[in-house]
Amino acid sequence: MVVDDSQTIRRTAESLLTKAGYEVVTAQDGFEALAVLARSVPSLVFIDIMMPRLDGYQACALIKGSAQFAKIPVIMLSSKDGLFDRARGRLVGSDQYLTKPFTREELLAAVESHLGAA
Repeated sequence: MVVDDSQTIRRTAESLLTKAGYEVVTAQDGFEALAVLARSVPSLVFIDIMMPRLDGYQACALIKGSAQFAKIPVIMLSSKDGLFDRARGRLVGSDQYLTKPFTREELLAAVESHLGAA
């Protein structure tokens, strides 16, 4: 699952992952992501940090705090590459931090490190 309020980022990630053989669902914010999670449990979640309504930190904390979804790897996406942002991501349970703009190789490496190859 790719969660980002930027349609460009969602489409780019979805395209790259689909071409690599992965099935992708998307959401535009944390609230929508939680609704999508309830319908189709993804193997992995890429989630933007800065989003309206429910940001990536809050959504990650809710996912990781749920017995049903806690084992799903969550990879934070952000244009910020600061130590504080990375540390805050770890505190809410994220499994990895990827800086935007990401490359195809970085995106697929992140998936493969958590799930193995498609």
